[in-house]
This record gives sequence, structure tokens and C-alpha cells, in this order.
Amino acid sequence: MRISNSFSEGEIQVLEFILQTLLRGGTPSMATRNKDFASLYRKVVTMKKRVAVKKERGVDESSVGTIDAIDEDDDELQQKVG
Repeated sequence: MRISNSFSEGEIQVLEFILQTLLRGGTPSMATRNKDFASLYRKVVTMKKRVAVKKERGVDESSVGTIDAIDEDDDELQQKVG
């Protein structure tokens, strides 16, 4: 199963139905009967997990790695050596 950020036509219809129903004050329970609901739900859960993992890693980490900022002490050391 490949998870992507894009939605199928059926998943978009389920989302639209849920949003319209909620805006009218109803419940989205009928949407769970739609054949694309399970796929949509799995995507949402996976996206939620990805967000949690990114929060755990922190903002300073990238897929390439982390790079420390240059300290003033390091800069003075470089001047003495160079």
C-alpha cells in the first residue's frame, strides 16, 4: 500500500460529503459506508503519524543530517591557527 498526499476521486467525494454534512449540523456516519472511506481513513492516520515523527525529530534535523553552528570560540581558534 503506497500512501501519498494526493487523494483519489472517491476519497475527495467522501471528504466533501463529511464536510457538507458537518456544516449542516449532521453526523458523518453515512460516509463510513462509502467504499473509499477506509482508504481515506488510512491516509489520514498515516499523515498524522508522519507529523508526530517530524515533531519528535525536531526542526533542526534534515534528511541529510545536522550541522552545528560555528561558535565564537571556534572562530577565535581558527584565527590563531590561520
